[in-house]
Amino acid sequence: MKIATNKLIATLALSTAFLLGCQDDLINKNENPNGVSPDNVHPNLMLATVLTESSRNVVDLGCGNIAGVMQHTQKNGWAGGHNNYDWSNQSWAEYYNILRDNKVIYERAVAMDFPFHQGVALVMRAYNFGMITDLWGDAPYTNALNASEGGNENLLPAFDTQDVIYEGILADLEMANTVLAVDESQAQNENIYGTDVIYGGDPLQWRRFANSLMLRYYMRISGKEPAMAQAGVEKIVSDPDQYPIITSIENDATMSYVGNGSDDAWPSNSVFDLGGSQYTRIQMCETLVDALQTRNDPRIAVWAEKVEVPLVVSDTLSAETNTIVDGVRYISPDQIPPGIPYNTDPEYVGLPPAVGNIPAGYNLNAGAGQGSANPHVSAISDMYRDATGPMLLARLASAAEVHFILAEAALNGWAVGDAQTLYNAGVKASLETWGVGDQYEAYLAGPAAFDGTLEQLITQKWIASWTAATEAWFDYRRTGFPALEAGDAARRSALPLRFYYMQDELTVNESNAMEAVNRLEETAFTSPDGKNSAWSKPWVLQGTGEPY
Repeated sequence: MKIATNKLIATLALSTAFLLGCQDDLINKNENPNGVSPDNVHPNLMLATVLTESSRNVVDLGCGNIAGVMQHTQKNGWAGGHNNYDWSNQSWAEYYNILRDNKVIYERAVAMDFPFHQGVALVMRAYNFGMITDLWGDAPYTNALNASEGGNENLLPAFDTQDVIYEGILADLEMANTVLAVDESQAQNENIYGTDVIYGGDPLQWRRFANSLMLRYYMRISGKEPAMAQAGVEKIVSDPDQYPIITSIENDATMSYVGNGSDDAWPSNSVFDLGGSQYTRIQMCETLVDALQTRNDPRIAVWAEKVEVPLVVSDTLSAETNTIVDGVRYISPDQIPPGIPYNTDPEYVGLPPAVGNIPAGYNLNAGAGQGSANPHVSAISDMYRDATGPMLLARLASAAEVHFILAEAALNGWAVGDAQTLYNAGVKASLETWGVGDQYEAYLAGPAAFDGTLEQLITQKWIASWTAATEAWFDYRRTGFPALEAGDAARRSALPLRFYYMQDELTVNESNAMEAVNRLEETAFTSPDGKNSAWSKPWVLQGTGEPY
């Protein structure tokens, strides 16, 4: 019996050794020999991803649904989210994915004593947390990126209040400005793979970006913390050596599109979207077209195509006339149903906001279907069919924005300079950005001449935010300008103010998420959503009376 037992023990031992050996082999075979752990990765291997994904988000919002909210563009089909604010369950996962990668960059840069990468990571941390809180409100912040440390406080993080997040953003940008005060040769030594796709490893440019973002966020909270905002803006402007900012378009924080494939090409291009539907369904919005035309604005010819087939409606035409001659469609009044709107401008016609269930049918477009081409409404410029181009840029911050921020500060009576001079500089920077800077003097001699009002200033800033409309949305929320009205088919009769918290967060992190929801302030337009509504007010708007 003892012999049998010994044999059994020996057999089990051999089997165990075999299984452990197989396990070791499996572990070794499942290790990617080309992979790099977060503890060893070079920050350059991740930097380009953080910068490109952050930049793409700017365009995806600024040319996408927020361009619809801010009435730069409208879609003629599949338009619910763009035209009508038909939103729900909006995810922030993409932003937190970027922030996780960015955290690794920062930690590795600290370990490797790379101050340039530390500074860039601080700027991008501020930028992406800024987008999260601007879009949603309260959000996981202090413990948001600590899941690897375990514990419920990290796996199910509390939502920091919006004021705390803004304070953290400003602190990160202040630190970034300090850390980035390195010479260019040091930065270039760190940026050995050329992965800084925004500024090419120039630390001074990143300092300008950081400090310009500080101006943005001080102005963002000015309705809630006016003394803090004023002190912060005046501090930056009073010491340009310590706080350089973006003052010319050569300093703009931009990313160009490579255009080698659909993932790195301008989103509306028809190079990789062979059917061209992404381009065709986007048309100019009537609100922006009217604003540009009344000001004789030369940017309209850069951003928009003239109508392909103008309309002529005249009672001098014979009854039952409806024909195209030499590229012009002639229609007699008896062919137009009563109460149907139309626009006979021979050059530029915009699609009204939220005009109906089939917006492609606007302006008497015959036989229109969902997303069909409309030759009687202006398309966006033909350059947006391209995969890449000199004007097809993600614009994270610009000289035009900075000048308009400072012009607003001057209107507030802050010690930053002359409001008219700063307003004019903002207009000039935008015109130069779009290649029409030679028309600056003529433009400001017309209806765009400075009149000293906040409405005019913010309206010009809204115009200048073309392809980056998200900033215009955040300005609208805190000022009420431009005074936009929702269209007839919109989900509410007012513009939305925020994104919905996504259902996954409300379910998995229910207790913390619901605390944040309950801190939102309902408005006359919140119902029937409950507090987690696109029409509820986060902290930054509560008590300000804006925009409604």
